[in-house]
Amino acid sequence: MPKNPLAEVFGFPVGNMSADAQRSRQSRFCPFNNSSGIQCTKSSATDPLGVCTIFDNDDLVVTCPVRFRDNNIIVSDAASFFFPGSGFVVLTEVRLRDKHGKPAGDIDMVLAKVDDAGQVLDFGAIEVQAVYISGNVRNAFKKYMEDPAVNHDMEWRGKNYPNPDYLSSSRKRLAPQLIFKGGILHAWQKKMAVVVDEAFFNRLPKIRRVNKSEADIAWMVYGLRYDHSSKRYILERRKTLYTLFESALETITKPSIGDVDEFVRHLQQQIKKRRTKGMPAGTLIAPDVEPAADLFDNE
Repeated sequence: MPKNPLAEVFGFPVGNMSADAQRSRQSRFCPFNNSSGIQCTKSSATDPLGVCTIFDNDDLVVTCPVRFRDNNIIVSDAASFFFPGSGFVVLTEVRLRDKHGKPAGDIDMVLAKVDDAGQVLDFGAIEVQAVYISGNVRNAFKKYMEDPAVNHDMEWRGKNYPNPDYLSSSRKRLAPQLIFKGGILHAWQKKMAVVVDEAFFNRLPKIRRVNKSEADIAWMVYGLRYDHSSKRYILERRKTLYTLFESALETITKPSIGDVDEFVRHLQQQIKKRRTKGMPAGTLIAPDVEPAADLFDNE
C-alpha cells in the first residue's frame, strides 16, 4: 500500500503529536535557523510548503536546504575544513558576481576568518543541496495538515506520488552551482564545502578523492537518525570526503555515454513508424526557415 510520503513537517516527524510539534505546525515555525525568519518560507511566505523530509522507501531524504542548518553542525564542520582552530563569522545568502558585475548566484553561507579589527583574512563557502521532488507533494501535505493526528499514517493514493528526483537535483542544480559559483571561488583559490543528503550522495558518480590538505572541496554527507527520547530526527554527519575542484566538476557534469548503435536503431524504428515530427518530408522550405507568423492569416 502507498504510505504517507511525508517524514517531517515543520521540523517534526509527522507522527509526533507533542505540544511542541502541534505548536510548530499551527504557527508554521521553522526550528532550523531559517535566515528568512522564525517561520517556514518554503515556496511561499504566506502559504509555506512545510515539508522538510520525505520517505524514499525506508530512506529519509532531506528536501529543504534549511533542514541542514539544524544545530549549526554544518557550520562547525565546514570551519574545521576552511581554517581549523580559528575564529570566524557567518554570513548567509551572500550575492556572488562575475567580473561584469552580473549575479552568479547567492552563496548559502560564507564563513569569514577576521582579525581583531574585523578585517577579512580568509573565507570559505558552504553550498547546501537538498533533493528535488518529482510528483505532487503539496496535495499530500495539505491532506496531512487537515488533521495530522488522523492523517499521519494515511495511505496516500493521490496522483503523481511524490518521489525524490536525484537526477534533476544533480544536473539541474548541483552541476550549475559547481560551474558558476564554484568556478569563481576556485579561481580565487577559496575552498568550498558541499552539504548533501546521504541518499543523494550515494547516487552521485564516484569522484576521485584526495587528502584533506590538498582538497578544494569537502563533500559533507549527512543523514537523519530518529531519537526515541525526543521523538524527533537528529541531523548527524555520516562522512566527509575531499576532492579537487576540476575532477569533481568533470565527474558531475560528464554524462554517461550510451551506445550510439542503440540510438541509431531507435531512429530507424521511429522513421519506420512514421513518427517524424516537424517539417513535412519533401518540403521545399529549408529546414532552418520557419514560415512567417502572418503567412496564413488571410486564408
